[in-house]
Amino acid sequence: MDMRLTGKTAVVTGASRGIGLAIVRALRAEGMRVVAAARTATPELKETGAVVVTADLSTADGPSRVIEQAVAELGGIDVLVNNVGGGDSATDLVGGFLTVGDEVWREVHDLNLLSSVRATRAAMPSLLRRGGTVVNISSNSARVPGAGPIAYATAKAALTAFGKALAEEFGPQGVRVNTVSPGAVLTAMWQAPDGYGAAAARAYGVDHEQFLAGLPANVGMTTGRFIEPDEVAALVTWLASPHAGSVTGADYVMDGGAIKTV
Repeated sequence: MDMRLTGKTAVVTGASRGIGLAIVRALRAEGMRVVAAARTATPELKETGAVVVTADLSTADGPSRVIEQAVAELGGIDVLVNNVGGGDSATDLVGGFLTVGDEVWREVHDLNLLSSVRATRAAMPSLLRRGGTVVNISSNSARVPGAGPIAYATAKAALTAFGKALAEEFGPQGVRVNTVSPGAVLTAMWQAPDGYGAAAARAYGVDHEQFLAGLPANVGMTTGRFIEPDEVAALVTWLASPHAGSVTGADYVMDGGAIKTV
């Protein structure tokens, strides 16, 4: 299907790997001009042909600087994908509420919530002029907060609420805002030896590979497997396209059937 995105512009945050990299590739394949923001300009990201902007998006001015450079480079923004997030660098997250100090709470919320707030605030004037679209990448942890690290889950729940509020405020002005909430996606967060998945395996006293092999079943994923980043990217691409022109304020859960409630 032609997504009718050729020549349109996009900003993707957290683009160096995993879901973000897959989204950049998908949007570029549809003929979009993309500014990809990340702390590190990986070779894989450079190969996409996107304009790479390096920035720490967890800082107060990082997102606004990215948007400023994107507007200068692209002339305006049609699509903003707030993908940056995660908790893979904060191994303290696996210990439960009483082990998570204020600094970790701040770091996790700066990265998973405030980065999107700041990027959207900076991009909104351009999005309003062009009738643009925002897609926020949240998590199914927002709906099942007890299943994930508490700081991460609450930050993602706030991000989901943020998207709903934005859709209500700016929908009448022509800007659509939607959320994608994946479950366990096969990324470095789970696979890296120094990531959250490895830390969780150690906390449970099991081998890392054994932990990953059993995780889909243990969290109730009826598909029996991890989600692939390209699957998330395909949904984001559709939401960004005119084919989803009547979709706004929605939260699309992609978790392999892990959430059982209506």
